[in-house]
Amino acid sequence: MLAVLAGCTVGPDFHRPEGYSPNRWWRPAPDAVGSRPTFGGTVDAAWWTRFGDPELSSLVERLARQNLDLQAAAERVSQGRAQRRIAASQGLPTLDANSLYNRVRTAPPLLTALVVPAPGAPTSFDFYENDLSSSWEIDLFGRVRRAVEAQRANTEAAIEARHAIALMAISDLAQDYMQLRGTQATEAITVESLADADRNVQLVRDQFAQGTATTLDIANAEAQRATIAANLPPLRATEASLVNAMGYLLGEPPGALHGELGPAGQPPVPPVVPIGLPAELARRRPDVREAEARLHAATAETGVAVADFYPDIRLTGQIGTQALQFPQVFNLSSGYYMVGPTVDVPIFEGGRLRATLHLRRSQQREAAITYRSTVLQAWQDVDNALTAYVEAQHRRDSVADAVEQSRVALDASRQRYRQGAVDFLNVLAAQNALLQNRSTLANSDTQIETDLVALYRALGGGWEIADRN
Repeated sequence: MLAVLAGCTVGPDFHRPEGYSPNRWWRPAPDAVGSRPTFGGTVDAAWWTRFGDPELSSLVERLARQNLDLQAAAERVSQGRAQRRIAASQGLPTLDANSLYNRVRTAPPLLTALVVPAPGAPTSFDFYENDLSSSWEIDLFGRVRRAVEAQRANTEAAIEARHAIALMAISDLAQDYMQLRGTQATEAITVESLADADRNVQLVRDQFAQGTATTLDIANAEAQRATIAANLPPLRATEASLVNAMGYLLGEPPGALHGELGPAGQPPVPPVVPIGLPAELARRRPDVREAEARLHAATAETGVAVADFYPDIRLTGQIGTQALQFPQVFNLSSGYYMVGPTVDVPIFEGGRLRATLHLRRSQQREAAITYRSTVLQAWQDVDNALTAYVEAQHRRDSVADAVEQSRVALDASRQRYRQGAVDFLNVLAAQNALLQNRSTLANSDTQIETDLVALYRALGGGWEIADRN
């Protein structure tokens, strides 16, 4: 009978929300780009390996083990599991052992009023007691079960929050890495341009020796060289800052990665980027999964508030011995017991129960709104990242053409300057244009790489590595 009654659980049951899931992505599959997103396929859970850069892969593997935010998130998951066990313990029987000794003295007038003591009976005596007490709350209306359900959902939310932290940390590390390689590429371009500026200075001096150049040309050439050299210190500072940022993500002190992350080429993007099916996005994004778990917890907490309106039945029992002399406390003849149910019925709580139920229902509605908002934000993130990635490649193609034309213009201007057909300002303009376009090209390559990382982050891939460590 108790088992049948215990199966009665009041309050709303949680049902997975049906978020909007289109049959296809909004935008058509892009073409005429070097790295083409393809609709369908499976999002690579280890997408950083698709860049073909062993150093990047090594950094990500180490981040999964060493990142301090991930370690703190793991502790929150552990705390959630402990909270779940605490909630579950409320529905289990308890057993306590107690031993008691008191030296008691009764006031003579009071003792005389209660009983007639024997002549010469003492008013002071020893009192000994040993007992075992047990209590078991019969979860008749599911209050404990709802509390356990809520804590289980909170634990799932903590797990998904850890997944979100892993995804964010990995994408931050990858973007910092791409920006580092881009900065190093720009620094190399600047060094090459500085060598070109040295050649311009020598060219002008040779022309001056031949009487075909002026001191103004020499001053302009020297000024250009100094301007280019002034671009190097900020680039080196940015490089050091990015290395330290990656070191922080790996839990390393400043400067720990400087020797490891020396100059290297920018990693190429993969030719094909599968972005999966639209219906898979909500189940893959950890923030959406966390929002669902929060909604589940809020629904279960509403059930707890509903169950508080119903009677609470508890079975209690106590068995033990009592004696006035120590040896007798161990005799069975000194034993006693008590057993019986306790029923608590809420009659008047000053509005507390109704206010609590109103609060829980409001929190449940808020969690449902947050879930819908999170799903909508997920679709927006993917659409924005996909657009940015495709358009960054179109921009890069245009900049690459500009670089080639700038090289032709610089070679032609130098040749004509040697021939005396143009003045030196044409050479300076051509070299500045080439430096600017080459730097823009390096920045475009970096933008493509960081946009691809942002696309993978929007698709929710990569957090699985946190569960392997």
